[in-house]
Amino acid sequence: MEGSKVKRQAGQVVAAARDLHKVTGPEIIHSLINHFTELHGDRLGEDDPAIIGGIGLFHDLPVTVITTDRGQSAAERIAKHFGCPTPAGYRKSLRLIKQAAKFHRPVICLVNTPGAYPGQSAEEHGQGAAIAQNLLEISQVPTPIITIILGEGGSGGALALACGDQIWMLENSTYSILSPEGFASILWKDSSRADEAAAIMQLIPEDLLRKKVIDGIIEEPTDHAAVLSNIDKILQQEISHLQKLSTTDLLRQRHDRYRQF
Repeated sequence: MEGSKVKRQAGQVVAAARDLHKVTGPEIIHSLINHFTELHGDRLGEDDPAIIGGIGLFHDLPVTVITTDRGQSAAERIAKHFGCPTPAGYRKSLRLIKQAAKFHRPVICLVNTPGAYPGQSAEEHGQGAAIAQNLLEISQVPTPIITIILGEGGSGGALALACGDQIWMLENSTYSILSPEGFASILWKDSSRADEAAAIMQLIPEDLLRKKVIDGIIEEPTDHAAVLSNIDKILQQEISHLQKLSTTDLLRQRHDRYRQF
């Protein structure tokens, strides 16, 4: 009975993480970041619309903010590959994070993506290499980096924006190596067993916090204003904490964190 309860809970969280009415990255930027200026391009000729990034003020503190974006209208969702970034998107995010380090700005990453864009064009343009470059270089950037997973945190597509100092998750979000449907298809050749797979994968916030993969869970009531207030409070608290560390201590803690995995 206990096992079936866990499976139902995991399946419910997956469904809630995919809810189209969840708080979005652009909504957080609009509400919490003053004077936001979006910056474009990967400096190699492309600008992926699935990644929105720029600079602004968070309680008068200059910050760099990067978010995945699924879009609102049908045309936007198609253009943004339903929130699945291309190599240009990861290169743009890395460029902005390195720029933030140059000017000593903390970085806030907001993630809601099923994963990196799996299309042929992405592979031809070095999707795997772009993600790997993010993992390598972001782990060494000497400025505080906090990631909040808002909905789905899928595979390397999410990890490429979640390799900084802290990872927080909204209550109704997931963080996993692949979708439950993909897991079930590989393991049992039956995607209809996705809820069962979700429980086995331990992809919900409570499981990940217990394993110390993430740093905390942010309460997510139905009222968006309350969610935004909770996110605001956590960001203020944790950015202040990280800014008090020397660069040496910041990088040492970051490296120790990932070595534990």
